[in-house]
Amino acid sequence: MGKFFIPATLAVSVLLAGCQAVNTTSSGAVGVDRKQYMFSMLSTEEVNKMYAQSYQQTLTEASGKGVLDKTSAEAKRVQAIADRLIAQAPKLRPDSAQWQWEVNLIKSDELNANCGPGGKIIVYTGLIDKLKLSDDEIAAVMGHEIAHALREHGREAMSKAYGIQMARNGAGALLGLGEDSLKLADTVVNYSLTLPNSRGNENEADLFGLELSARAGFDPNAAITLWNKMTAAAGSNSPPEFMSTHPASASRISSLQAAIPKVMPLYEQAKKS
Repeated sequence: MGKFFIPATLAVSVLLAGCQAVNTTSSGAVGVDRKQYMFSMLSTEEVNKMYAQSYQQTLTEASGKGVLDKTSAEAKRVQAIADRLIAQAPKLRPDSAQWQWEVNLIKSDELNANCGPGGKIIVYTGLIDKLKLSDDEIAAVMGHEIAHALREHGREAMSKAYGIQMARNGAGALLGLGEDSLKLADTVVNYSLTLPNSRGNENEADLFGLELSARAGFDPNAAITLWNKMTAAAGSNSPPEFMSTHPASASRISSLQAAIPKVMPLYEQAKKS
């Protein structure tokens, strides 16, 4: 017991010293104001680079299978919606204007979409076609996913995962370099990008996604119809993959309904312009 306690305590002490409190975005019209604790060894640039490599691998595999869609009317539709949302991202996070944003559509029955660190977006055709999503509903999905990237929820999850892994491995892992560190990084990337987001992070993404959609001129009320469709699909034999990491609930819909009045003026302003 004592042999484990000493290095674990030291690991936690060093870990806390290596964390920094940040706020990745402005609070926006929706009023999100939460300090996030990030592990200083994991910079935004490093996480973005790690994810970009994984993203490119996904695109390469999709291209090899002939399912990467860059030319269809649906691909152009997704790109146009994304462009409007991306243009509004700097209102919440100014440095996102310098991100290397990418948007790709993959032909698949999978009901899913995501936006990884650094603005790497993938939408699967199944989500649009099977749920018969309108442009406003697609914007609600993509706005939610973009919000995760703006808030760096992936990096935040990685920081927590590093802390857990390092505490288990003892203080020596904190100073580890070379192959061991790379293995740890691989473990953390896989862990943080496949597990569900916390309820708090999901709420933040809902709220900021709502604001992004409104600022881009998409009807915020579409978030409600979207989640109603998601909930209905979750009760079917083939629930959306999206739902495994983004569970719906009555409280989520209530939270969105409460926030819509805060962003409606932004929507009305965007529609006028």
